[in-house]
Amino acid sequence: MTIGARLREERARLGVTQTDLAVACSVAKNTQLNYEKDERSPDATYLLLAKEAGMDINYVLFGERSPVHADQLSPYEMEMLLYLRELPDFDKESLRRMAFAMAAVAKTQTPAPRT
Repeated sequence: MTIGARLREERARLGVTQTDLAVACSVAKNTQLNYEKDERSPDATYLLLAKEAGMDINYVLFGERSPVHADQLSPYEMEMLLYLRELPDFDKESLRRMAFAMAAVAKTQTPAPRT
């Protein structure tokens, strides 16, 4: 997967449009589009602003997710974690396997870009 594809994936994870991210990172929408199409590479200033907007820059650049700290979890993620902690070990393992399989399928599907 390319930097542009991971950038697009992170933007989708955050639920923002290309225009929203472009504004947050002080670039033109066309520049954002070129980054996501791998026609240009983002500079350090863009990446710092993208990090401030909530992007996992380690993932964008290297394809490796950064560790998540409790204060970085969304309310939805906290709720899911609370449910997980209430499950017996067998059900936790079943849920882990199901999530792994679903994530593997999701990686093969390219979401429609939000503009």
